[in-house]
Amino acid sequence: MKKLTFLLSFLFISMASLAQKLDYDTKSNIQYYNIAVNKSDSYINERCVLDIYYPKNNKDFATIIWFHGGGLTGGNKEIPEALKNKGFAIIGVNYRLSPRAKAEKAIEDAAAAVSWAFNNISSYGGDPSKIFVSGHSAGGYLGAIIGLDKKWLQKEGVDANKIAGLIPFSAQCITHFEIRRQNGIPEKQPIIDAFAPLYYVRADAPPLLLITGDRELEILGRYEENAYLARMMKLTGHTQTKIYELDGYNHGMTEPAFPLLVNEVHRILNERKK
Repeated sequence: MKKLTFLLSFLFISMASLAQKLDYDTKSNIQYYNIAVNKSDSYINERCVLDIYYPKNNKDFATIIWFHGGGLTGGNKEIPEALKNKGFAIIGVNYRLSPRAKAEKAIEDAAAAVSWAFNNISSYGGDPSKIFVSGHSAGGYLGAIIGLDKKWLQKEGVDANKIAGLIPFSAQCITHFEIRRQNGIPEKQPIIDAFAPLYYVRADAPPLLLITGDRELEILGRYEENAYLARMMKLTGHTQTKIYELDGYNHGMTEPAFPLLVNEVHRILNERKK
């Protein structure tokens, strides 16, 4: 466990100095399910869309898939400003929300969106072997569960181990509280079952960087959930698990975490070149 102090903006300096001057484009509201699925469900047709922001005059770039937070009950897709102009694509994803859909449907949607990226990013110039999955809070949970429990992406014909890196921000690592609520389980009753990323610790998972706010300022036991996942991943033999705790920051810790995300993407890509 690494406990950080701040002024993290220095992580961007060297990258900015090396970056090409690239032109970027954004395509919005792309449906990531096929036509038949969209026709079968009006809520899927309305909600299951994504935006992609990408460098137009570059090739073989990396992609970060970003799942928004909101407790699986709210929120909307976004392309975080802090991730723009870094030389890679950003995909912001909408997914179905509870109570209009069961919370578990958001996991299916997250897998479908990641599958869309694997199947389509090359047509925008990106490299499908350089797809990273991130997100905040509920979005971090979605990225973690589909990255560790391989069955969700298997249904979409994708091997979760092809993800270049998992970098969830303040993710719920036990069973998400909205799924527990649906089943009459109190918010403060921790459960680790088939809907918990913690249930799927495994040595062969993609590189995992867990980032949370300060343990004394985070919601519920969010830091401790992540710390337990990190410890169990290491004990099971996963050699690329790290956790950062952002001192002085509460659950809304995205801004100081974005430089860590960018740095981790570059670290993994540079490791591949060795």
